[in-house]
Amino acid sequence: MNSLRAHWPEWTETLRRLGLDGFAAWLLEGAGPIHVIGAQFLYIGQPFVAPQANDDIRALANLLEEESEARAFATLLRHRPGADGTAREQLEGGP
Repeated sequence: MNSLRAHWPEWTETLRRLGLDGFAAWLLEGAGPIHVIGAQFLYIGQPFVAPQANDDIRALANLLEEESEARAFATLLRHRPGADGTAREQLEGGP
């Protein structure tokens, strides 16, 4: 599993618990070039947050910079996990 994707299960769970999974997926799919600007703001703001949060910020910035990663995470958010394990396959980069 990609080390930057290691944060995805926690993020997915939190977004679903807050009912923001659909909104987050919509933003990831529709914001386009704004992703790169958001990633740059995250990198700039890194020195101003607790050191424990740096891994999360770096992973989120990477997700925003890489269009394929943003699409994969949006797909994961839109897919409701089932007993067939397909959500886990998506997370691990499988079919």
